[in-house]
Amino acid sequence: MQRSNERFVERLPLVPDRPAYAYILSLLFCGGAFMLRIAAEPLLPNGYPFVTFFPAVILSSFLFGVRPGIFTAIFCGLLSWYVFIPPFYNFAMNPAVAVAMLFYTGVVVVDILLIHFMQRANFHLAVERERSRALAENRELLFHELQHRVSNNLQVVAAMLALQRRHVDHDVARKALDDASARLGLVGRISRALYDPSGQGQDIRAFLTTLTADVLEASGRTDIDVAVTAPDGLTIEPSITVPLALIVAESVSNAIEHGLPDRPGKVVVTLEEAQGALALRIVDDGHGVAPDFEHGASDSLGLRIANALAVQLGGRFSLTPGANGGAVARLDLPARTAC
Repeated sequence: MQRSNERFVERLPLVPDRPAYAYILSLLFCGGAFMLRIAAEPLLPNGYPFVTFFPAVILSSFLFGVRPGIFTAIFCGLLSWYVFIPPFYNFAMNPAVAVAMLFYTGVVVVDILLIHFMQRANFHLAVERERSRALAENRELLFHELQHRVSNNLQVVAAMLALQRRHVDHDVARKALDDASARLGLVGRISRALYDPSGQGQDIRAFLTTLTADVLEASGRTDIDVAVTAPDGLTIEPSITVPLALIVAESVSNAIEHGLPDRPGKVVVTLEEAQGALALRIVDDGHGVAPDFEHGASDSLGLRIANALAVQLGGRFSLTPGANGGAVARLDLPARTAC
């Protein structure tokens, strides 16, 4: 409703390209005011000749502009003078009539000027709003183009690493190139999915559901079930979500590759929020890890990346045995990361 009212006001004055219509409608307003004044004559005390004509002047000025408003003011003033100011049906002038007409003239001039300045301000506001809308559209277009190019460049680098792999005979080096290529491709997809010009985050549950589905699809496994649990409507700053998504991707990939390499299983990703602090858990029902496992001393590149990203976020990452078997990867982030 408010938006429709704004659009109506922005279209004022009406029929600017057909002034004849504006003057005809103004005359109708004058006629309506005149009839209303006659009908109210028995109810009004003496000395209110203009009482029903002020609204006609205001409506004409508001709807059709200054000139129809001036026309209405003059016509209504003369009509009031002739019919409702004694001596009736006469344009006689005396001090009382002069004072009444000066009062009427002052009021309608103030009304018309106020409406005129209001419409001018509203016109400039509408112009600025349209200009801001066009700038916002251009900004969004340029931003998406930039993000598209950055993501494409990452994909190109990933493809170059994949091509370079063909010329490497060492198995460890080939695996390292495969991992680097996959991680670069993942970063590119995350960046394209997350960032928008407004700087706002997106629903984290929907994003993590899509992300884990991509990781599972990339693994080629169809016998593993991945579930995501997160609060409804929770959003996180984009600058936080990218490292968080990389940690989730590394943990889910680690659970599939090392925890469930040879049998079906389940991976559960849970994100909880309490007073702004975030707790992320990735739990699998696989082979698990040794009770004395120290993830900080591990030579796994994925775990080292997860640790480094957690430190970057000001949080803490850990990988521990699960209570009923399997493994639990946990990331705890301070309250400042939630939004």
